[in-house]
Amino acid sequence: MIAKTFGASVVGVEANIITIEVNVIKGRHIVIVGLADSAVKESEQRVESAVKQLGFRIPRQKVVVNLAPADVRKEGSAYDLPIALGLLVASDQITAPNFDKYIVLGELALDGKLRPIRGVLSIAIEARKRGFKGFVLPKENAKEAAIVNNLDIIPVETLEEAVGFFEDEFNIEPLVIDTREIFSQQKNEYEADFSDVQGQENIKRALEIAAAGGHNVIMIGPPGAGKTMLAKRLPSILPPLSLHEALETTKIHSVSGHLGENAALVATRPYRSPHHTISDVALVGGGGNPQPGEISLAHNGVLFLDELPEYKRTVLEVLRQPLEDRKVTISRAKISVEFPCNFMLIASMNPCPCGYYNHPEKECVCGTGIVHRYLNKISGPLLDRIDLHVEVTPISFDEMTADRKAESSEEIRNRVIKARKIQEERFKVIDSVHSNAMMPSQMVKKICKIDETSKILLKNAMERLGLSARAYDRILKVARTIADLQDSSNIQTTHIAEAIQFRSLDRSDWVS
Repeated sequence: MIAKTFGASVVGVEANIITIEVNVIKGRHIVIVGLADSAVKESEQRVESAVKQLGFRIPRQKVVVNLAPADVRKEGSAYDLPIALGLLVASDQITAPNFDKYIVLGELALDGKLRPIRGVLSIAIEARKRGFKGFVLPKENAKEAAIVNNLDIIPVETLEEAVGFFEDEFNIEPLVIDTREIFSQQKNEYEADFSDVQGQENIKRALEIAAAGGHNVIMIGPPGAGKTMLAKRLPSILPPLSLHEALETTKIHSVSGHLGENAALVATRPYRSPHHTISDVALVGGGGNPQPGEISLAHNGVLFLDELPEYKRTVLEVLRQPLEDRKVTISRAKISVEFPCNFMLIASMNPCPCGYYNHPEKECVCGTGIVHRYLNKISGPLLDRIDLHVEVTPISFDEMTADRKAESSEEIRNRVIKARKIQEERFKVIDSVHSNAMMPSQMVKKICKIDETSKILLKNAMERLGLSARAYDRILKVARTIADLQDSSNIQTTHIAEAIQFRSLDRSDWVS
C-alpha cells in the first residue's frame, strides 16, 4: 500500500509543497529518495526509535520514501513526522483516512516527542493558498501558524498525539488566535528612551528627520560622544509596525530560526547590530541553501554598523545594491532566491584612528594623510547612499549635569508618525514607495519641487562640495521630510539649507 501525505520546504522566504509517498515492498531496509540531504536521510534512525516507543513495528520489508518533486532539494529534520506517519499507514498499522488533507511537519526526538521547526508562517500561508484543510505541527510553532486564518492549526507534542488525531482517538481542537487583538496590544516600550539623553539636540534632530523619512544616517565623532547610545534609541521613535510589515518581518525571522518558541508575531521593529568581523555572506545572506543575512533580519527596522571603517571593504561594498533596491538576490548554480531588506542604515565612526580629530579639547595625534586614509575606507558610492552625515561632539559637564528634562521618545515619535501619515497619503497609489527615502529619481523631480532661491542655494552647494547626482536627490528627499515635519506643503529655502548641513563628509574642508 502506498501512503501519501504532504510537507513543505522553504526556499528563501517562500514555501513549496512537498508530496511524501511511502511504499512497503520486498526488501529489508528504508530508502529515502527525492534529492534529500543528510539531515533528511538521518530521519530513518529517529523515525525507527520513535515508532518503536509507541509499540508499533518497523516492517521487515523494504520501505521506499519518495519526496516529490524530486528536483527540489529537501533539507532539515522537519520531514520526520510525515515519514513516520506515512510508514505506519503504508504498513497498515493505522488507517488515518484524512491523512492527505493536512500539511504535516515536525522533527522527532528518539522518545517520540516533537521539536520545533523553521519557516512555519511561510508554510501555513502556502498551505491555505493550496486549499489544505489544516496543518499538523509541533506545539511550539502553533501560535506562529495560527496567524493564518481559514486553516486548522493542530498542535501536537508527540508522535502518539499525531497518530491519535488522525485515528480520531484524540480530539485536538484547532488553535485559533485573534491576530489583530495580539497586534493591537503591542506597545512601543523600549528600555532606552531619548529622555535619558542630555544635550546633543542637533543629533536628536537628525535622527528625528531620519525616522520621519526612513533615511540612512552616519554619525562621526570621538569615542564616548554618545554615538552608540543615540543609535540604540532610534527604534523608540520609529512608527509602530503595520500588520503587513509585522507579517513580512515574522516570515524572515521564522525562516532563519530567530523567532523563538511559542512566538506569534514580531511586533516591534527589529534592531540588528552585527560585529565588525562579520563576513559579507553573513551580512547579505547566502550559503548552500540561501538563508537571510543581517540586512534581511533588519527588514522594516534598523541595521546599526558601529565603527564603520573597521568593517572589511568587501562587506561594506555589498551593501550598495541592497540600499538602493531594498531587496537582495542570492544566486547559486541551481537556485536563485530574493530576500527583502528595507532597512534604515545607521552607521557610526571615529573621525580618525586615534578618535580625536576636530575634538574641541583633545589633540589628534594622527597626521593629515592618516586621517585621509582612514576616511577613505568608506567609499564615495556608499557615502552617496547615506542621506544624513552628522557630526557628534562631546557634551560639556554643565550640559551633562543639567536639571533640564529632555524630550521623551514618545513626544518625538508622535511628530514622526504625523510626518509618515503625510507620506502615506502622498504615496498611497504607489505600492513600492512608502516613505520619502524610497522615492526613485523620476519621482523626486515631481514631488520635490523648489523655488529659484532654493535652486541657487543648492547649485552653489553642489559646485562647492562637488556633490553627485545621487547626493542631489538625497538632499531633496531630506528637505521634503523636513517640510513634512513642519507640515509644509512646499519645500522652503530653510529646509534645503538644513538638508545641506547634513552632508558633513562631502565638505572639502572637513579634513584640512
